[in-house]
Amino acid sequence: MTDNSIGTPEQLRDPDYFPGIAKAVPLGIQHVLAMFVSNVTPAIIISGAAGFGFGSDAGALGFPDMTYLIQMSMLFAGIATLFQTIGMGPVGARLPIVQGTSFAFIPIMIPLVAGKGVEAMPALFTGVLIGGLFHALLGTVIGKIRFALPPLVTGLVVVMIGLALVKVGIQYAAGGVPAVNSPEYGSLLNWGAAGTVIIVTLALKFFAKGMLSISAVIIGLIAGYIYALIFGMISFGGDFGIAAKVSNAATFAAPMPFKYGFEFSAAAVIGFCMMAFVSAIETVGDVSGITKGGAGREATDKEIQGATFADGFGTAIAGIFGGFPNTSFSQNVGLIAMTGVMSRHVVTVGAIFLIICGLVPKVGAIINTIPIEVLGGGVIVMFGMVVAAGVSMLSEVDWNRRNMVIFAIALSIGLGLQLEPKAVQYLPDTLRILMTSGLLPSAFIAIVLNLVLPKDLDGSPDIAGGLSGDK
Repeated sequence: MTDNSIGTPEQLRDPDYFPGIAKAVPLGIQHVLAMFVSNVTPAIIISGAAGFGFGSDAGALGFPDMTYLIQMSMLFAGIATLFQTIGMGPVGARLPIVQGTSFAFIPIMIPLVAGKGVEAMPALFTGVLIGGLFHALLGTVIGKIRFALPPLVTGLVVVMIGLALVKVGIQYAAGGVPAVNSPEYGSLLNWGAAGTVIIVTLALKFFAKGMLSISAVIIGLIAGYIYALIFGMISFGGDFGIAAKVSNAATFAAPMPFKYGFEFSAAAVIGFCMMAFVSAIETVGDVSGITKGGAGREATDKEIQGATFADGFGTAIAGIFGGFPNTSFSQNVGLIAMTGVMSRHVVTVGAIFLIICGLVPKVGAIINTIPIEVLGGGVIVMFGMVVAAGVSMLSEVDWNRRNMVIFAIALSIGLGLQLEPKAVQYLPDTLRILMTSGLLPSAFIAIVLNLVLPKDLDGSPDIAGGLSGDK
């Protein structure tokens, strides 16, 4: 709902309008609350996949690395957002675009780091760096490649991202992968923590208004945290308790360039570059959504190009310091449409808040004390919403026989390889990692089939046997 006390309708539609610091601060923090959990979750997931340890009982070996990755997620989300709102030459749309760590790359990153710990980090972040530079180059041709990524392809890819992640949410809610063989895994206590998060999140999202509704996920996590405190799932004392973790974390720490070194991995570079196409198209959609929802107009070519440049360079710089790929956050697009405040300076205030949090490791240490079961409740909601967003995109597709064939083959092969990775165990390592991501083979098959199959292959599908040629 538009707040007319902030400015006139003409002012609210102007990206250059500044409503004053007293109003810009709460509006900016509102943007941060809407994306905060989603922004740090990829760092937590990748840390868990690499084996860094998790939660209040995590060992000391992985704790500093996990905290650092969370810290970089906040810092470079803020920096990348400044690229968009303030701009730097051709870089940046100069629109209220909030950047954050992308979920899209998680299915690519997990196979790269699974169980390898810190040893996997040099190749991972080198891939982020090179993939980011490639992403920036897409800004020069983004208008010319959109034809290859219609809703059929982009919707399928988004669905695959969600499907690749829902297993992670269930594992976290049940107690985490390290505990899979323990008696506590899947216990009522664990599911109670996750369920508390889900119930509170849904209640606030659908029955509350304003800030309570916008902050539903983060408030749900707080409720789950309180549950965990009540039932003794969080330890205050000991070497790995809350007090020790927070007190041992520095009050201020600057990011370290190439903290984990530099190592070229073909699988990482190819994976990040291929996913850059999807991320770039997602940003195009978000920029268009912002200008339509906030200003009632179409996005200009210059804005789309600048946003893509900012996406890529923000990702590349993050990779140098141990941050993950950044992209525009769709939930903040909806927030702009709801508030009617188009001011890019409001989002700049939110970006500064993120940067401050990213420079204070104690913030990351506090996040790292969240029990994995509590986070599981949050990510079940978030990853389910990713799938729902993909389904929403697919609703725009004309479901003729041609498009159903493309969708069926791409989904079957991609999801099948993800569920049964041993099916390609004899492929070279690079190709095996890319194929078992599920996401890349699905995207590749969908793009190729969409380009080569004749457009006039239509007709109503026969559910019982429409592919047999009877219709």
